[in-house]
Amino acid sequence: MQLFRLDGKVAIVTGSSRGIGRSIAENLARCGARVVISSRKADACEAVAASIRAEGLDAIALPANISSKTDLEALVAQTRERLGPIDILVCNAATNPYYGPTTGLTDDVFDKVMRNNVLSNLWLCNLVRPDMAARRDGAIVIVSSIGGLHGSSTIGAYNVSKAADMQLARNLAVEWGPDNIRVNCIAPGVIRTDFARAIHEDPRIRGLVEAELPLRRIGEPDDIGGVAVMLSGAAGRYITGQTIVADGGYMVR
Repeated sequence: MQLFRLDGKVAIVTGSSRGIGRSIAENLARCGARVVISSRKADACEAVAASIRAEGLDAIALPANISSKTDLEALVAQTRERLGPIDILVCNAATNPYYGPTTGLTDDVFDKVMRNNVLSNLWLCNLVRPDMAARRDGAIVIVSSIGGLHGSSTIGAYNVSKAADMQLARNLAVEWGPDNIRVNCIAPGVIRTDFARAIHEDPRIRGLVEAELPLRRIGEPDDIGGVAVMLSGAAGRYITGQTIVADGGYMVR
């Protein structure tokens, strides 16, 4: 058995035009998956898909806004039409529009965070479930965050949403396990992406953060891409309902 091969598998990866999502899509494709690149901007999606195809791999671009259920329904329908039934779903796209104490959080902003970071994931999971149930095989990976494991005075709403993603994975793992559908989360720590630019682009702040990490470095997108490959294929076939923390040791220090 090829534990890390995904030959012929159809995978949707949201938020895959950059950062962690792009790395996950690229690594799934390098292991043989046929990958759908999806984010809001069509040109950004096509650029990543073209880059993957330039490696001799299989990728198409299907832009969608995760806040729109109609967009996500179209994303899944077009994937089926062009590539076939869906085997792997990676819910990576998320938003964090507010920094500050929870006392200053408006209802509209909280609704947006929960809609984009939790409800959209539930929509997508339900949309791909029939394909996976019919084959009695499927893998869903939700990219959460270590923010869902501790409190914060500045990104509290985001952390609430990421904790909810972990529970969503647990619930769906229980419900869909009899159909051999595995549902897991990845909880990254500080990764060199646009989201963490304030940390990794400031040498002083980066140094302070890295000094706290047992591995003494912030993460790279490929550090998360590899975990997604494991959870998506045979290597992770007996893992479900779990949150895999990939944070350089931050949470255990």
